[in-house]
Amino acid sequence: MRYQPDPRPPGPVMLDVSGPELKAEDRERLQHPATGGVILFDRNVHGPEQVEALTADMRRLRPELLIAVDQEGGRVQRLREGFTRFPPMRSLGHLHDQVPARARELARGAGELLALELQAVGIDFSFAPVLDRDLEISEVIGDRAFHYDPAVIADLGLAFVRGLTVAGMASVGKHFPGHGAVAADSHVAVPEDPRPLAEIEASDIEAFRPLAGHLEGMMPAHVVYPAVDDRPAGFSRTWLQDILRGRIGFQGAIFSDDLAMAGAEQMGSPAERADAALEAGCDMILICNRPDEADVILDHLADHRQDADTRARLRRMHARAVADDVQHRTALQAQLHAWLKAGSGGA
Repeated sequence: MRYQPDPRPPGPVMLDVSGPELKAEDRERLQHPATGGVILFDRNVHGPEQVEALTADMRRLRPELLIAVDQEGGRVQRLREGFTRFPPMRSLGHLHDQVPARARELARGAGELLALELQAVGIDFSFAPVLDRDLEISEVIGDRAFHYDPAVIADLGLAFVRGLTVAGMASVGKHFPGHGAVAADSHVAVPEDPRPLAEIEASDIEAFRPLAGHLEGMMPAHVVYPAVDDRPAGFSRTWLQDILRGRIGFQGAIFSDDLAMAGAEQMGSPAERADAALEAGCDMILICNRPDEADVILDHLADHRQDADTRARLRRMHARAVADDVQHRTALQAQLHAWLKAGSGGA
């Protein structure tokens, strides 16, 4: 397939690229009218200068692209060499048990530092913070979560988001309405959470609800909650429209989790998964590490048109330029390193 740069608004698909530099096939996909964003992985990242060159190359092709990454801290951070190594967020939860004010201060500083480092290399946002509960059930969540208590998660999550915001970066809460109560990993299985809605609302959702007016984005879980809907949350109008937008009042952008994950496969072919996610209320859908499926989805959605509200929500995901004060960034790094060295939670 061959496509020329398209003057129309960006499309609903966020996909990945093959390596640290764009190949011909990457350029063709990025120029497809259905493409609206790129997510970076380990293979795309060799250091700050290289990442900055890669994102600049992408924007020369499509200036309006959203460029994202999973940079949470701990075991989930794609940018390592030349970037700050953030501890897992659960270490902030441990500190919160002892000194809540200090934990909030560090969470805010971590969010600000993360945002400044990503902005410096041309990345719009990270899919963070994780707002799932750490119930010692889900290994795929585990120490990625701040805590088991939804009130503590909301407290630290809000501080982290405020740090991102002051540095001009949007935030994406995940994985709504909560992935922490299931053992199965939705990357390789279809998890089911049998709890009734009232129990989920009184526990897991209480980590998301206080942040609804502060988050620019939300990512739903590829988890089935059969007491509510027989579809995974990311394909469910009940979860996305009735509960997330209706009851909770969330007005930001909704990003599907990766449609290539096993937790999404029950929804059918790649094209059927894409349709189901968009019809449920996702504004942008992710398809990762499967260029063959990405091509199918792009071709299927070539004529897809987003409405004005969707376009406005996605525009708010672009990073806002802020002055990069090197001394301030160094001070934030020193604050984080001093805490880790003191052993207040550790990495």
